[in-house]
Formats: sequence, structure tokens, C-alpha cells
Amino acid sequence: MTEDTQTPSAVEARPGWRRDVTIFLSGQTVSLFGSMLVQYAVMWHLTLETKSGGVMALYAVFGFLPQAVISIFGGVWADRLDRKKLIIGADAAIAVVTLALAMFMAAGATDLWLIFVAIAIRSAGAGIQMPAVAALLPQIVPADKLMRVNGINGTIQSAMMLVAPAAAAAVYASMSIVAVFYIDVVTAVIGIGLLLLVTVPRLVRSEESKDLGYFDDLVGGVRYIATHAFVRWILVLYAVVFVLIVAPSFLTPLMIVRTFGEEVWKLTVNELAFSIGMVLGGAAVAAWAGTWNRVRMILISTVVFGVISIGLGLSTNLWVFFAFMFLLGLSVPTFSTPSFTVLQETVEPEMQGRVFGFVGIVMALSMPFGMAVFGPLADTFSVESLLIWAGVALLLVVALALAVPGGRRAMHAANEHATV
Repeated sequence: MTEDTQTPSAVEARPGWRRDVTIFLSGQTVSLFGSMLVQYAVMWHLTLETKSGGVMALYAVFGFLPQAVISIFGGVWADRLDRKKLIIGADAAIAVVTLALAMFMAAGATDLWLIFVAIAIRSAGAGIQMPAVAALLPQIVPADKLMRVNGINGTIQSAMMLVAPAAAAAVYASMSIVAVFYIDVVTAVIGIGLLLLVTVPRLVRSEESKDLGYFDDLVGGVRYIATHAFVRWILVLYAVVFVLIVAPSFLTPLMIVRTFGEEVWKLTVNELAFSIGMVLGGAAVAAWAGTWNRVRMILISTVVFGVISIGLGLSTNLWVFFAFMFLLGLSVPTFSTPSFTVLQETVEPEMQGRVFGFVGIVMALSMPFGMAVFGPLADTFSVESLLIWAGVALLLVVALALAVPGGRRAMHAANEHATV
């Protein structure tokens, strides 16, 4: 392994980076496919077996909270340890737990606590993997190709949202949830095998950081984020978007049932419209957005989110509603891809694990928090009104962020870090 410190020129000069990126993304795709099979199968299994809202609430808690907690530490581990080995270790641990659950259930053990324990461990593994994967990519991808590679990765993930539910339904209906668990174990093994083939240059820590202990690194990460205007700006924007847009969007099936009817095909088309939009949006970003201003894309996408949310709430025609859902999916990659890319481009390599760890925390907590607010409100107010007010609130937040001195300073710092 090389001993460089991951400067852009060092990555760009390294031969074989295209091969490594292809293998890495292939392994992540296979592993993601298995994980999404389990996600859908477990959700359907609990719904069909218990028909309990309380059980589904517990599923959400065990599925999100461990990731948020572990991400605090996972980010530090990603900066202190070999990121490749960290990803492999997390994947292997998740596979072992999933295999154990499959064997228990095949033997007749169907206690809910077994499923919840497995889901919690899988969530904790995601808290380790997410910052490590996000921080590893800049080690193997040239700086000027990051946007394109992130766009391709986003497109693959969006495509999985189309393929995985159908595959999970086919396996779950024709065999059992145990078969889904076994498939996930196989995909994890394949993902690990492919990752072992990737050459990742060793990240060399600075002399000052080598002498720091674990908790010194943790405190250093918190201090870095607290004093870095640009990183703070991104994290706050993520939190606002997830609370005001991502969470209310989960209520769109409820709006369809209440307003347009309970036919299953309508709910299916709603999900397809969003997922197809995401696939096409990711492909467009990968193909054309490599040289666009990252910060401008993030801001425009945030404003578009607000406008689309208002449009969803005002829709009185089902196909107009589906069109807005398609546009929402189309807009997601133009927000997520440049925001991830600009963090990878601007945050020092030895700090990226901690920064992406906090990104994971924000993502894991903001959506459940938003649902805790909007979910009960949907029983008192119409979903249409909630979508409209959420969109208006997002536009007001953007306007306020640009109007106050602190917001302008953050924007100035953000534009200083924009690559073009």
C-alpha cells in the first residue's frame, strides 16, 4: 500500500483507480441489495404477523436509534482505523447476526425480541459503515471525478429502491422470511469478497493527531464541526430538509388513501414515480453535473423541495400528484450528491469519518423526529395542509438563512469551498 496522505493529485496519479471504484461500487451494490431485501421483508413480516402500530413504532426505534448512537463513535473509528477493514468487519458482524436469526427462526423461534435485537445490531453496523464508506471513496476516487462517482452511486441506490421491493415480495411470498435472511448473508459475503480486491491507499494521520486518544479525537471532531461554518451549514440544511420534506413525504400514501382512494395500484404508482425520478436524477447528475457549482445546486434543490411540497399539497388531480412525486424524486440527487461531494472535497481526509458520522446522526434522527411531529398532526389536520405548510416553512428557512448575518457568513464560507 502507498503511504500518501490522500491529496487529490496523489489519488489522481494512482493507476487502477477505475478498476478499484468499479469493484467497490459493485460490492456495495450487492450488499445493499441484500440489506434492502431484509428491510422490506421484516417490515412486511411484522405488519402481517402483528398488525400492531406499537410494534411498527418499535421497529422504527430499533432500526434508526442504534445507527444514530453508533455513528458518534463510528466516525472516530473511520478516522483512526483502516476504513476498508472497518467496512468488512461491520458487514461480517451483520452477516453473522442475520445468519443466527435465520437459524433460530428456521428452528421455530419466532419471538419478536429476536427480530428487534437483530435489527438493532444491523442498525449499529450501518452506523459504522456509513461514515467509513463516505470517507473511503475520496481515497480511491480522483477529486475531479468525485461528483460523477457519487452520482453513479446514487443512481445505483435509487435503482435498488425499484428492484428490491419486487424481489423481496417474490422471495417472501414464495418461500419465507428465513430465505430472505439467507440471501442477505450470501450478498454480504459477496460484498466482502469484492471489497477485499480493492486497493485502498493508507491514510497517514498528521503528527499532531497521532498522539491523541480516542476521546480526544471525538472531542476534536465535535470542535471541528462547531467551528467550521461550512460544515455546520450543511448539517443544519440536512436536518431542516429531513424534518420538513423527507418526514412529510412519508405521509403521501396516507393522502392518496384519504383523497384519491384505497386502490393498491395508486400506492404502487406513487412509489414508482418517486423511485424512477430518483434514478433519472442520479443519472443526470452523474452525466452532466460534474462541473456545476456544488453550493448553487444545493440551494436551488432546497428551494425546489419547498415548491414541490406546496405543489403536492395543492394537487387535486391524482396524476398531477404523481407528477410532483416524480419531480421530488428527480430533485433528490441534485441535493444529496453535491452535498456529499462538497464535504468529501473540502473536509480534511483525517476528519472525514467524524464529519460523515455526524451526517449519519442528523439523517438518522431528523426523519423520526419529523415523523413524531407530523404523524400525530396528520390525525388532526389534512395531509395536504401539512405538505403546504412544510414547503412554506422550508422556503422561509432558506430566506432567513440568506438574510441573517450568520447565514451570509456561512454562505460565503460555502462558496469559498465550491470547486467551480
